Order: sequence, then structure tokens, then C-alpha cells
Amino acid sequence: MKIVLAYSGDSTPLWPSAGCRKVQAEIVAFCSDVGQQEDLEAARSKALRCGVVACHILDQREEFVRDFVFPAVRAAALYQGEYYLGTSLAALHHARPDGGAAKEKTNTIAHGHGKGNDQVRFELGAYWFNPSVKIIAPGASGTSSPVRR
Repeated sequence: MKIVLAYSGDSTPLWPSAGCRKVQAEIVAFCSDVGQQEDLEAARSKALRCGVVACHILDQREEFVRDFVFPAVRAAALYQGEYYLGTSLAALHHARPDGGAAKEKTNTIAHGHGKGNDQVRFELGAYWFNPSVKIIAPGASGTSSPVRR
């Protein structure tokens, strides 16, 4: 089994890789560059040190702005009427099937969003784009098995 770990490249540790190993899978990290101004090469090094077999970094700034940011601006979408939805939109963008999962030809993805709004955005986005996707969310599961669907 191969699992693509959606990884934002931020300072969040790659603890989901440990949860993925519980299901005995080959783990490949996928980091989407949407202009988050993080050191993505450092993120790649960190991912490899955590035991993933590869870490793909895709420059998806143009797609992110075209497919998510521009439509949100046109719709005047604001969080609580005050803030633009950059982080929220990025979680949805990471869930798109044209990223890491397609590159690795797998239908199983994992994430490290934990519990909360980003987890919900990522998982519902993933199901929207691909209803048959399998999601592993070690930080969000309240059961011994982190696998959903």
C-alpha cells in the first residue's frame, strides 16, 4: 500500500508518518507550494528524516490563485466578515486529486491537520474531489484505527 501524506511545509512535525506506518505502508510526502513563504527544501529534508520514501514539492501557485483565490475574491468570501480565507483555501487545494495522489497513483492520502476546521476542510475537500478516496488521519482519529472509509 502506498500513502501520500499531504504536508504543508510548515513547522508542524511529520507525526502522521508514524500513524501511517501502523498500517504498513510506503509513505510519500507531497508539499504544494501555494506561496506560503516557507523553506520547502528544508521541509523536504525534514520529511525524509522522518522516514518518508520521497517528498514531492509542486509549484502550484498559479493553479491556487486561479482556481481558489480569484473565485474567493470575486465572491467577497471573508472569514467572519474580516479575514481572507488563504489558509482555509490552501487546505482545500491540498486535497485536490491532481497533486500528490495522482502523481503516485494511489487512492489513499493522509494528513496531519489534527482535529478542527483544517481537518474538516481537507477531508471534505478530498471527498468532494474523489468520493472513493481513503483518508488516514492519525491525529484526528478517536479510535485505534486512523483509517477513514
